[in-house]
Amino acid sequence: MELVWHLVLIVLLSFSCWGLDWESDRNLISAAGPLTSDLLRNLRGPLGNQDSPFVTGDKEIYVCRQPLPSFLPEYFSSVRAIMITHYKVFLPWAQLLPEGTSKNPDKETVQCYRQLLEALKSAQLQPLVVLHHQTLPASTVQRTEAFADLFADYASFIFHSFGDLVEIWFTFSDLEEVIMELPHQESRSSRLQILTDAHRKAYEIFHEKYASQGQKLSVVLRAQVVSELLLEPSTSALAKDAVDFLSLDLSYGCQSEAGFRQKLSQLQTIEPKVEVFIFNLKLQDCLSTKKNPADLFFSLLTAISEEQVLTIGFDLSTFLSCSSSSKKSWSCSLTDNLTLQTLLQLDPETAVDSSASAYQRVWEMFANQSRAERDAFLQDVFPEGFLWGVSTGAFNVEGGWAEDGRGASIWDRVGHQNTGKGQATPEVASDSYHKVDTDVALLRGLRAQVYKFSISWSRIFPTGQGQSPNLRGVAYYNMLIDRLLDSHIEPMATLSHWDLPQALQDRGGWQNESMVDTFLDYAAFCFSTFGDRVKLWVTFHEPWVMSYAGYGTGQHAPGISGPGVASFKVAHVVLKAHARAWHHYNSQHRPQQQGRVGIVLNSDWAEPLSPGRPEDRRASERFLHFMLGWFAHPIFVDGDYPAALRAQIQQTNKQCPSPVAQLPKFTEAEKQLLKGSADFLGLSHYTSRLISKAQGDTCIPSYDTIGGFSQHVDPAWPQTESPWIRVVPWGIRRLLQFVSLEYTRGKVPIYLAGNGMPIGESEDLINDSLRIDYFNQYINEVLKAVKEDSVDVQSYIARSLIDGFEGPSGYSQRFGLYHVNFNDSSRPRTPRKSAYFFTSMIEKNGFLTKVVKRLPPSSKANVPRKIRAFTFPSEVPSKAKVVWEKFSNQPKFERDLFYHGTFRNDFLWGVSSSAYQIEGAWDADGKGPSIWDNFTHTPGSNVKNSATGDIACDSYNHLDADLNMLRALKVKAYRFSISWSRIFPTGRNTSVNIRGVDYYNRLIDGLVASSISPMVTLFHWDLPQALQDIGGWENPSLIELFNSYADFCFQTFGDRVKFWMTFNDPTSQAWLGYGSGEFPPNVNDPGWGPYRIGHAIIKAHARVYHTYNEKYRQEQKGVISLSLGARWAEPQSPGVPRDVEAADRMLQFSLGWFAHPIFRNGDYPDAMKWKVGNRSELQHLATSRLPSFTEEEKRYISATADVFCLNTYSSRIVRYATPTLNPPSYEDDRELTEREDSSWPSTAVNRAASWGMRRLLNWIKEEYGDVPIYITENGAGLTDPKVEDTNRMFYHKTYINEALKAYRLDGVDLRGYAAWSLMDSFEWLNGYTVKFGLYHVDFNNVNRPRTARASARYYTEVIISNGMPLPKEDEFLYGQFPKGFSWSVATASYQIEGAWRADGKGLSIWDTFSHTPLRVGNDDTGDVACDSYHKIAEDVVALQNLGVTHYRFSISWTRILPDGTTKYINEAGLNYYMRLIDALQAASIQPQVTIYHWDLPQALQDIGGWENETVVQRFKEYADVLFQRLGDKVKFWITLNEPFVTANQGYGYGTAAPGISSRPGTGPYIAGHNLIKAHAEAWHLYNDVYRARQGGMISITISSDWAEPRDPSNQEDVEAARRYVQFMGGWFAHPIFKNGDYPEVMKTRVRDRSLAAGLNKSRLPEFTESEKRRINGTYDFFGFNHYTTVLAYDVNYASWISSFDADRGVASITDRSWPDSGSFWLKMTPFGFRRILNWLKEEYNNPPIYVTENGVSQREESDLNDTARIYYLRSYINEALKAVQDKVDLRGYTVWTLMDNFEWATGFAEKFGVHFVNYTDTSLPRIPKASAKFYASIVRCNGFPDPAAGPHPCLQQDAEPTASPMREEDVQFLGLRLGTTEAQTALYVLFALMLLGVSGVAFLSYKYCKRSKQKQTQPGEQELSRSSSL
Repeated sequence: MELVWHLVLIVLLSFSCWGLDWESDRNLISAAGPLTSDLLRNLRGPLGNQDSPFVTGDKEIYVCRQPLPSFLPEYFSSVRAIMITHYKVFLPWAQLLPEGTSKNPDKETVQCYRQLLEALKSAQLQPLVVLHHQTLPASTVQRTEAFADLFADYASFIFHSFGDLVEIWFTFSDLEEVIMELPHQESRSSRLQILTDAHRKAYEIFHEKYASQGQKLSVVLRAQVVSELLLEPSTSALAKDAVDFLSLDLSYGCQSEAGFRQKLSQLQTIEPKVEVFIFNLKLQDCLSTKKNPADLFFSLLTAISEEQVLTIGFDLSTFLSCSSSSKKSWSCSLTDNLTLQTLLQLDPETAVDSSASAYQRVWEMFANQSRAERDAFLQDVFPEGFLWGVSTGAFNVEGGWAEDGRGASIWDRVGHQNTGKGQATPEVASDSYHKVDTDVALLRGLRAQVYKFSISWSRIFPTGQGQSPNLRGVAYYNMLIDRLLDSHIEPMATLSHWDLPQALQDRGGWQNESMVDTFLDYAAFCFSTFGDRVKLWVTFHEPWVMSYAGYGTGQHAPGISGPGVASFKVAHVVLKAHARAWHHYNSQHRPQQQGRVGIVLNSDWAEPLSPGRPEDRRASERFLHFMLGWFAHPIFVDGDYPAALRAQIQQTNKQCPSPVAQLPKFTEAEKQLLKGSADFLGLSHYTSRLISKAQGDTCIPSYDTIGGFSQHVDPAWPQTESPWIRVVPWGIRRLLQFVSLEYTRGKVPIYLAGNGMPIGESEDLINDSLRIDYFNQYINEVLKAVKEDSVDVQSYIARSLIDGFEGPSGYSQRFGLYHVNFNDSSRPRTPRKSAYFFTSMIEKNGFLTKVVKRLPPSSKANVPRKIRAFTFPSEVPSKAKVVWEKFSNQPKFERDLFYHGTFRNDFLWGVSSSAYQIEGAWDADGKGPSIWDNFTHTPGSNVKNSATGDIACDSYNHLDADLNMLRALKVKAYRFSISWSRIFPTGRNTSVNIRGVDYYNRLIDGLVASSISPMVTLFHWDLPQALQDIGGWENPSLIELFNSYADFCFQTFGDRVKFWMTFNDPTSQAWLGYGSGEFPPNVNDPGWGPYRIGHAIIKAHARVYHTYNEKYRQEQKGVISLSLGARWAEPQSPGVPRDVEAADRMLQFSLGWFAHPIFRNGDYPDAMKWKVGNRSELQHLATSRLPSFTEEEKRYISATADVFCLNTYSSRIVRYATPTLNPPSYEDDRELTEREDSSWPSTAVNRAASWGMRRLLNWIKEEYGDVPIYITENGAGLTDPKVEDTNRMFYHKTYINEALKAYRLDGVDLRGYAAWSLMDSFEWLNGYTVKFGLYHVDFNNVNRPRTARASARYYTEVIISNGMPLPKEDEFLYGQFPKGFSWSVATASYQIEGAWRADGKGLSIWDTFSHTPLRVGNDDTGDVACDSYHKIAEDVVALQNLGVTHYRFSISWTRILPDGTTKYINEAGLNYYMRLIDALQAASIQPQVTIYHWDLPQALQDIGGWENETVVQRFKEYADVLFQRLGDKVKFWITLNEPFVTANQGYGYGTAAPGISSRPGTGPYIAGHNLIKAHAEAWHLYNDVYRARQGGMISITISSDWAEPRDPSNQEDVEAARRYVQFMGGWFAHPIFKNGDYPEVMKTRVRDRSLAAGLNKSRLPEFTESEKRRINGTYDFFGFNHYTTVLAYDVNYASWISSFDADRGVASITDRSWPDSGSFWLKMTPFGFRRILNWLKEEYNNPPIYVTENGVSQREESDLNDTARIYYLRSYINEALKAVQDKVDLRGYTVWTLMDNFEWATGFAEKFGVHFVNYTDTSLPRIPKASAKFYASIVRCNGFPDPAAGPHPCLQQDAEPTASPMREEDVQFLGLRLGTTEAQTALYVLFALMLLGVSGVAFLSYKYCKRSKQKQTQPGEQELSRSSSL
């Protein structure tokens, strides 16, 4: 031991900064003491506890008493023998000077302390004397104002009394204790000031009077308050001005050195530099570490050394251990573990052998480990606060490579060059760009605490630099970060993860020095934009890979091979860029954001190939310097490259004729910038290498030859799919130790930021047991590094969250915890086994067995008030019939209109399942069989495919998977059922199955730990077979047996379960199990069985309810009810009372059967009792088949539910029916028939009628009072197993919305909603053919993997939003359109003019088409239409009704040029249009003339129509006539209306004239080609000839729907939506408004499909270059028609299919929640209008836009109150106003249409007009609808005045038409314009007709009275019908 202590002393003295020249010597203080009462007690007898040197014992300081203990001299000598130099002595002021002053000292005490000090001196121990410790004299406390003087007096006395024996003094040892003793009337700061003054005075007295050479004085300060004291000038004396050295009370945390180092680093801020003495050293949290005391001691020394603290001594009391071999023999020593061996493992600056490198020390630490020692598994946990996470990289997972303005990265370039394995590219990758919510849900499921992702530089700055970031890219990362934080996941953002913008690479990339500034700008933007939420930043991820593989070997992008030059240059620039970014954050952002910035470096561990060869060891060390030190050394050590690296390169260059490698040099300024430029060291590690010295010298540059090493692997190391990753777990521990010693040294934490291994595509993609083993071993080695080696590792981040693009290996290496199916465009993610393993690591924080804590649910259950049951029965029909009165006559539009709002704040969102359907394990761990086990195992069970629930979803063995899904969904509750036979195998409490109980305990505990409330159903149809064997529910004993089972569940689980349901859907159980016999126990007794069973169930429920109520409710505070199932019943004829009664009866027989006894009066509903009773009597039965309750039973049953739980899926249309009496049947007792409407959307089981949900909830409210309702099951079954389940999304969307209406609009007390079901499961008789799951389960895979469907993501969105709140962008905008905005209404010639053969008009293709059989609905034609040819005045009046500024109409080509050519101009036709234009202008309405609106002259069609190129010239000639004859008055021309419809429907589908469908792959394109050229020619004609003198505008009207992707998270759907719009609108807009040619996507797809079909060129014609130039720019405005939006998705047609649709490759659907119209293709989707207007702005450089058509159709409008059209116009026009706010250059808006008219192929069935046209009236009057008045108000107001500003004058005018333009002598008469004479004549005629009418009425009245008298005398005569009397 003496040798050891000498070594310690040598080590201490080796700190050169510690040697202080105190005149006489350079001795370091090594202190012990003071004497304590506990120490003296131990010294008197054998010393006690020797197990730990850290036990501090009794802190009561020894007060000197005569005589001194006799053993003290020997004790002091023993202490001195181990080279302790000083000993602490605490003086007691109150004992030395009892009165507080020096006048009357206690001489005995003074003498005693003098003897004590002399004893120390005799033992050659120097005293360290504290003037005051413990209690103050009473007099000083009472006189605080004189305290400083009193203390100075006391100090002077002490200096005088003991000064000859003491060299080092301290005034106070614990200021806080003294402050607490002073009177509290003073503030703390005042009391601190008092002590400061007292110390200063003592200091001054000491140095003025007593201090001799070498004597010093200080005060002991707690380390954490030093900086605080220095800030205040009044207290700085304590730390700087009035001390000879700084004396600290210091704590050292064994769990982490960070806090200790932070305290030390603060001391460096004191100027001038002060010497420090560690007076008190306290060790914290050291027992738990089991750390070697010597290691602690030297860790302490290392920390002090590295912080360069000027230390003069230590308190070594903590490490001191004294023992007695006998009462007279004493010895003291440092703890036994301070051995020579540990000393030799010190840092080179502190160790005896300072030549040993960090690598050498680490290697030697582990060199002698046996395999067993090396691989020993550590059962322990990580420190509290340890971070667990997962990672991805942008180019690995994001996809969206060209989405939303993103620029290309170097990986895009490489990907497109097909360098990836299997020619894989990162274009779509895992599609995370579109799947933020999906990926965050995965993270929630994992319980990840941190998510490391990277930002795609080129998504933020497409060219890598610039002042204008890509806002859509910024929005993506904002959304990701916000979603992470919402889920309590810490974002760790990486700025650069290998994906440099290609634009920067084109300028040299990282070899260009300017990249430093460019990266700084990018980093600064990210810090300022995201730093308010991101607190962990990584500048570069694995820059070694980028330098080595990207610029060295060229294996990675950008593919440059320059290992000797480029590689080192890149690293040099990257390092400087990193440092600049760190300093920018440090100075500009850290004070506000308080984040941390680091770098992630990758490194293998290097083990010498031949450990006995020193050269291999040196090569191994060199390997680490080249891989890790290349970047770590400059940042974490000294700002420069490792000396070994520099020396090796120098040596390599010397031995070659020319330099092999060029290592750039840092300037001194750059070194200073680099050093310390990281807040943490992120480390990626995957594997290890065996390293040997390179054999032979070569001058061929490569990484290994430059480094002088060769890499090898041990063939025994397990392989992985990646050739460079072998499984070598122990390497990570060694690497972490090396990093700690070489780089971080405890100053900065290590974040393990990447660790994992890939599996291959050929392996089991779900059961990745090899990866689990990998994680298990590697994580355990990390734990050893933390726990046993004291390495400060603060995180473990697994690679990777999901599979992704892995560079050169493409998608063949799967690193993901979640499997991604890259063959599915939805890129579904499925958790692997390793995901569940990793979750268990997170939950346990390591490897100790998880301690199950029985915790109550995280949030208190929302316990509703006690339900008061009605004591009276329901009427027949019930009063709830008001529901039908209220809702049944709702118009469809009103019924289905989507409602926006949210549910109550504590709404319980959940999801459901049931035991038999999901658990499986049917006979595992002691479970008994249930009736469903027996049933499915019986041949002929009628279950589809003979399926069983033996395994089902195997939830019994996959609890972790189920919890993962629930967390991902963010549900607040999970409704599941308990398998009775799993708890009680025989159904009785005498057979408790502990393993079954344990399963439910683990499930419930997992739910509670995840903040999910368990909702438990006790019985979900799976009765134990043992109980069925004694009669099942027909045995009265079942009631008590069920109660005992329930009692056990309440007792066992009720501390955590607060929501109980006794039975699930007993109606189905009773009928299907005991009536029809379809379900087990297969009793076919339809007339009696259901009623008997229902009776027993009700009594069993009541029994259990009372048990809970009486035994458990007060303590457990839960709720209990039962779940009842029902369909809504809608009467077939709501006006027929007996149909209403039948509908009510259906509900009473299903819902009321159980609800009426429980929620009302304890008895069945009268409707049920009467029907069953009456029919029983008619069947000649003595009693009713429906059992009866006794009065006592009724009282017992009534009010036995706390809430109403409802299962509902569908609706039925019901009418009264009289069924047969025999055989008796429950279904016949209802006396009704039920059906579904075929128009309702279908599912696999029922049709969806969402509106029934609202009505059913209202019925329950009316029938049972204002009871709290929970929907416990609702969902859609589908047969399609795909994860893309849009129909299920629509189902939940519409049903939940109806529930929301019931809650918000109707006041239904709805408290919760649980979707059915969590996952696909055994669906009873349907087996596994019907899928209800939000999660898909692969039943063909033994692991039963679960994959989230689209509906899961949607449901989570609903939960997060707590309903369907109105999106911000959909909020109504009040405001006005720009001044001068054009308001118009539109028509088309063929649709309104009629007069098809009048005045010389020629035949058009629509004349021919409509006269062709089966072409037009109802055989309608436009022969007469609205007869506008003869009704100019009426049309103008209608226009004046609207107040529009413009009227858009079209000219009939054949009315002007009957054969389509200029051979003959029909003047009569021209005259009509001239008169119309004159009338319009007289009414101040400007004409907007469409030259062609689909009605091509038949004569031209006869020669090919638009497929014949000659039509271009014919059209130009036709236009010339119009310009010439009408152009002086028409200033707004539209060449073509909707050429898309002309081309595609006329020449493709054949559904419009000319009806050609024989050439769908060529006809539309040829016609479109000629249409475009015709437009261009007409435009140039006007531009060249007429514009100058006429001054008008001319353009084209193009139509397009807006398209949203069906699944916005699916890249293929996103592209399909884009393609849909380009093929529809872009087909014609792109050539005219962009570049003279078709959209690139259109050209590419048509060409590719043409070639694939064997053609030698594209079916899409090509424009010549001259044609392109002539077409491009032929517009003055963008005429745009828009009606609706679709949901688009990708469809791949076979190459041989030649059609427009096949070329486009898009199918479309509509959202079920969008309101319908009278047209199948038109849904009301106002949001799409704004979006497509913005798309036009962006796509075509914001041209002036005139909306030339927008409107909606209705069918069979019963009145003029067209509320649906008003809704459409209001919402669409408001979206147009928002578009104006978006800076869209919108100039005008046009409603389609002025009046109902001929709607092409649908005839007159679809009515778009704002005026009604009565076609049964030959005068065809135009009658304004409500929408006309509404539109007129918008026109008057030029928008939407804000009601908050008060009534606007424009809204107060009546929408009366102004007078029709007429001559002065004309008058209006009955809507006609007549001369005065004509009007007089008409008036006389009208008067004569009136007289004739009156006479006729008088005559009819006489005849009626006479006939009535005859009827009285002849009662048998038949009554006149109402119609005949009229």
